[in-house]
Amino acid sequence: MRQTDLSVPGVHCGACITTIETALREKSEVERARVNLSTRRVSIVWKEEVAGKRSDPGELVRAISERGYETHIFTPGEWEGDAVLKQLIRAVAVSGFAAANIMLLSVSVWSGADAATRDLFHWVSAMIAGPTLIYAGRFFYQSAWNALRHGRTNMDVPIALAVTLSCAMSLYETIGHGEHAWFDATVTLLFFLLIGRTLDHMMRGRARSAISGLARLSPRGATVLHADGSPEYRAVGEIEPGERLMIAAGERIPVYGCVVSGTSDLDRSVVNGESEPISVSSGDAVETGTLNLSGPLVLRATADARNSFLAEIMGLMEAAEGGWALSWCHPPRG
Repeated sequence: MRQTDLSVPGVHCGACITTIETALREKSEVERARVNLSTRRVSIVWKEEVAGKRSDPGELVRAISERGYETHIFTPGEWEGDAVLKQLIRAVAVSGFAAANIMLLSVSVWSGADAATRDLFHWVSAMIAGPTLIYAGRFFYQSAWNALRHGRTNMDVPIALAVTLSCAMSLYETIGHGEHAWFDATVTLLFFLLIGRTLDHMMRGRARSAISGLARLSPRGATVLHADGSPEYRAVGEIEPGERLMIAAGERIPVYGCVVSGTSDLDRSVVNGESEPISVSSGDAVETGTLNLSGPLVLRATADARNSFLAEIMGLMEAAEGGWALSWCHPPRG
């Protein structure tokens, strides 16, 4: 079994999650697929071989792409610099400004303006509402069109339909010199919908920030000592249990391990919150993410990176945020 994490930036609702998970589970090589809405990541556990034929991981990407979702290999660094939040805030500001101005015009109409003034204010409202729907409503329109183009629906389809029909009916009434138009209600609805989406995005951004903060504490690699004593720097994901690691002072422990030689002090604040360092020597167990403070250590890895302490904590945080249960098993430490 192998696990692959893919980033799916277009995921934003329960219908998106169901669509992606269903598409992946239709593949015979997929054992399990789970989408996390906050990190916009899908974790796929798949078989390397099915019926004597090697599985192609590219098929997993194609299965998602065929449902209309852009996808690529997940990297924690992509959480940095949230451009979508900035766009949402600008859209909220534009729709709020438009809603306030259209409402002022509507109050004048409701107060008994004559027919000529009413028609003028309706046209002014239409000229404000049209560009606002195009600019601020693009989040809903783009998502709805992408869903319909691939033969499915999502929560943005009825929103886009309601806003469009309301604006179209108001424009029809305006052209026909009707007494009533609903540009104010249309833009105000869009304003509040955008507020909700922005707040949701911000709260999920906090969850992503907490997880990425832990990810930064996990080393990218470590020095592996071969049997002849020669060193080799290796990515943390390539470190296997049983291998010896050289940890210099100032480096973090990349995986669970047991001290083979050396004496040092470790900062375990990431593990237990205590700022007081502890001394370790030959035979002591050490956890992932702890900081080597004073002297070099040689460790023997007792678990791989996916079973590390930080990986467990990040998995629990994602599971708690996503609302699904996760089994937490401690790997051997000695």
